[in-house]
Amino acid sequence: MHWTAVTNRRELVPRVDDRRIPVVVTERRVEASGEEVVSLRLAAPDRRELPPWRPGAHLDVELPSGRLRQYSLCGDPGDTRSYRIAVRRIPGGGGSAEIHDNIPVGTALVVRGPRNAFPFAVPGYGSPAQRVRFLAGGIGITPILPMVRLAESLGIDWTLVYTGRARDTLPFLREAEQFGQRVTVRTDDRHGLPTAAELLAGVGTGTAVYCCGPAPMVAAVAGAVREIPGVELHSERFSAPPIVNGVPFEIQLGAGGAVIEVPADRSALDVLLEHRPDQPYSCRQGFCRTCRVRVAAGTPDHRDKVLTPAERDNGDLLVCVSRCAGGRLVLDL
Repeated sequence: MHWTAVTNRRELVPRVDDRRIPVVVTERRVEASGEEVVSLRLAAPDRRELPPWRPGAHLDVELPSGRLRQYSLCGDPGDTRSYRIAVRRIPGGGGSAEIHDNIPVGTALVVRGPRNAFPFAVPGYGSPAQRVRFLAGGIGITPILPMVRLAESLGIDWTLVYTGRARDTLPFLREAEQFGQRVTVRTDDRHGLPTAAELLAGVGTGTAVYCCGPAPMVAAVAGAVREIPGVELHSERFSAPPIVNGVPFEIQLGAGGAVIEVPADRSALDVLLEHRPDQPYSCRQGFCRTCRVRVAAGTPDHRDKVLTPAERDNGDLLVCVSRCAGGRLVLDL
């Protein structure tokens, strides 16, 4: 193999922490034109120190409506008394609209974590790479910014390509551009949609690529990296990966419980949440373990990246990505 998805190595994925932390919104800023992106700064009500985090980490945010949403931490890990997140408004309402329209300064929230499903394996410490190429698409800059700051402070050879529709739509652009010629800003209105070859220009053996952005961008970069020997790929999607070769199956909610149908093009988690809204989840990509359930009967189609053979034999299943090749799974719920 010519590439390694280092992000998915089990030793880089920490234990899931379900601690619930009360916080209050202490600052709110518009970070892109038309209020498309807002940032929130969160602190403990008594301003005590918050749990530490590392670049790539995110918070699970419990919204007043009961929705649970995940947002990357994009502030300074050295700031032990506040967290910063940023939220892009997504058309159609939902969690992003709730934050944009109904979460002013002073709002009390509860967060879980921090968790890290996109860790920065520092060259010379957690990675054999000699240099780093960061790729950020729009709001994908949020987990990348803390990595950039850490790479700069450690004297690592790094570059960043930051893409989006237009300059005024790019959040935290001023913070990114403060690093000078290491940063290339490429916007669709001036340069057209970027190709993977353009994003990876100059990338060769010994480079670690960190990519966060829209699914088509991540997929294109992943395909291109496979053709470059000796390159690591670390990536994070905005959404769950597409379901490939899925077939319909059934889930039974406990022995004698309700039976629900999972279509070929939907995940078990999506369907389960309609019946059990309190089902925990986080990454939706099969490596954080938050959504783990126990299978009491049936044959799973495991599609996760972290469960060991022993855990699978013991009945563990990650419902965000894993399925059943037809038939029924009885879950111990």
